[in-house]
Amino acid sequence: MTDTSNGNVTLTTSVNGIATISFYHAAQNSLPAGLLRKLTDTITAANNDALTRIIILKSEGDRTFCAGASFDELLQIKDKQAGAEFFSGFANVINACRKSPKIIIARIQGKAVGGGVGLAAAADYCLATETASIKLSELAIGIGPFVISPAVIRKIGLPAFSQLTIRAVDFQTAQWAKEKGLYNEVYPDISSMDEGLASLAQKLASYHPQALVGLKQILWEGTADWDQLLTERAAISGELVLSEFTQHALNEFFNK
Repeated sequence: MTDTSNGNVTLTTSVNGIATISFYHAAQNSLPAGLLRKLTDTITAANNDALTRIIILKSEGDRTFCAGASFDELLQIKDKQAGAEFFSGFANVINACRKSPKIIIARIQGKAVGGGVGLAAAADYCLATETASIKLSELAIGIGPFVISPAVIRKIGLPAFSQLTIRAVDFQTAQWAKEKGLYNEVYPDISSMDEGLASLAQKLASYHPQALVGLKQILWEGTADWDQLLTERAAISGELVLSEFTQHALNEFFNK
């Protein structure tokens, strides 16, 4: 286990090759830069482990899957380089998922906001509960979901992404997310979701490894330029976060 900024990332691998990566942060599983780095490194470690057959990506707790970027850290960004480096953390996690030769299943037990939606979109298959509503709130604080947009659009398409982005203060339901293609299965509660997850992971772990690798390559066709693309998007977000508008919006959030 690695602890950083009131949070941690863990990796456990079962005897049949199911690698479970779990992250936690005290502030609704938000992701400061340190946790983003650890998450990227942990996904990469699972990718490189010959024992790994399938990866499960999850967070701790029973309420929020991921609240996205750490607002505390956003307020501490003072120059473009620092801004680009922070948002590159999300780019690195998405690219680690994209480059993984393993099928990644996301377990979404609760609300996903901003970068949390990006994590769900970076997975190859998503199981969620009825309470796992989603929101892209970036526009409301003066930035946009630029880094995660390629992953989200790849899953739900441009019209649904436009709705999710423009209706920045509104949550969309888990059923909406399923209808649009972000979630593949929606369960009434965490217990039933975990039963479904265990069954699916065990089945996938029993399949031909090379067939799974081939499927992964097909699922991510046309994304070879994402290293550069997401870096460029991180620079856009990194500059916008310095704006007076965004700094004011973040301070208002903390002063509520």
